Parts: sequence; structure tokens; C-alpha cells
Amino acid sequence: MSQANKNLKYLRKLRGWTQEEFAQKLRIKRSLLGAYEEERAEPRIDILEAVADMFKLTLDDLLRRDVSDNKTSYLSKRRAQKMVQGRGDIPFVPVKAAAGYLAGYADPEFIDELNTFTLPMLAGGDYRAFEIVGDSMMPTPSGSVIVGEKVQNMDDIKTNNTYVVVSKTDGIVYKRVLKNPRQKAKFTFVSDNPAYQPYTVSAEEILEMWQAQMVISRANTQQRWDVNNLANLVTNLQQQVSVLKKKMV
Repeated sequence: MSQANKNLKYLRKLRGWTQEEFAQKLRIKRSLLGAYEEERAEPRIDILEAVADMFKLTLDDLLRRDVSDNKTSYLSKRRAQKMVQGRGDIPFVPVKAAAGYLAGYADPEFIDELNTFTLPMLAGGDYRAFEIVGDSMMPTPSGSVIVGEKVQNMDDIKTNNTYVVVSKTDGIVYKRVLKNPRQKAKFTFVSDNPAYQPYTVSAEEILEMWQAQMVISRANTQQRWDVNNLANLVTNLQQQVSVLKKKMV
């Protein structure tokens, strides 16, 4: 297998993508990508340029080097850059990477793949940033980025605080978490938008929890409520609180 073909296959598997997913990102047919990986065809230069941009490599890397080699891999280069930049880098999980994160959240190589940024006011902790979509946590707008600090022990969860929760059943969600003293193995997730009903998740379903520390959103995207909507939502919220109190008694 030529080096370029081998590198394409390695990089696809590194990201955890199927051939169909990788082909869509490259805007080619899956069958063509399969031909590249099986060395039945040589990758076109425009495809190699797209892969190089995607993985922050040079064409020389793709054509001449084994990028899976620890000494020359771009992952090693990324790690070296992060060490130079400092220990305050925060990995960012965009919505488009959410599915891959569920499979790779504990894989150091996958985490090294993620883009990072720094926030000087949050130095010294284990932080991660997640893009959220939807209106369940309004007035926090869809598209906001939640920067959370890793919860190392479930006992440290503070009731009624907000968390990014990574679970087997729901994927990545941003919710307000309530602890139930009678059912310590279960947590109730509540949306700030009362139009969404609370629900319960077992602790064994939870893969990670990140306590929200900062919310980053675009200017002029803050949601606004009119008076009628607020009245209806307050009534809805009061009803939900009453139901939750009865369940926790």
C-alpha cells in the first residue's frame, strides 16, 4: 500500500469515522474512498489537500511519511505545541463531534484531535468546552459554548447547579441537576425552559459530568421572553416543582 493510501485509512480510523462519513466530509463517493484505502486508485491532489487541511498536515507528510509513527505523527506535534502553549488549553467539542466524543471521550488520542483554546481565568483545572443546541436551557441561546470542570466524584455534585452531562442514553446534554436523597443512584435533569419536562437518569448511565463554569455565546443572541410567555412558563415551572417535591418525599 502506498504511503498516502495508508495514511488516509489511518486518519479515518483515528477519528472513528466510517468510510461513508469520511467520504461525505471529502465530498466524494464512499466507493472511491474504498478504492483509495485498498490501493486500487491513487488519491487525487485536491483530496490530499483537503485531508491535509483537515488534519493540519502537509502534503509531504501525507505522501512521504507514516503519520501513525509516534515520532512523526501530527498528534505528537500537536502534543508538543500544547506543552509549549501551557497547561491551560481547553479541548472544544463542537456539535458535529458529539457522536465521536461518546466513543472517544476516554481516548487521549481522540482528545488530542480536538481544537483547543485558553481562558486565563480558568487556569489549573481539568476543563472541557461543549457546544449546545436547542432551546431547553433558555435564556442560554442555542449555539452557546459551555465550559465545564470535570466532576471527579458523583458525591461532589451540587444540587440545582448546571452541568454538561455525557451519558449512554442521551449523549451530551446541558441541564440543571437535582440530587435525590432517597435515590442516590439517580439524578433528575431539569431544563431552565419550563416547557421541557424534568426526567431521571441512573448514575450507571452517566459517563462524564462537567460542572458549568462559563457560558460563551455570540453577542446579541440572548433570548427574550414576552410577558404572556413568562406567565405561562412560571405556571408550568410551579407545577413541575410540585411534582418533583412529591417524588422526592
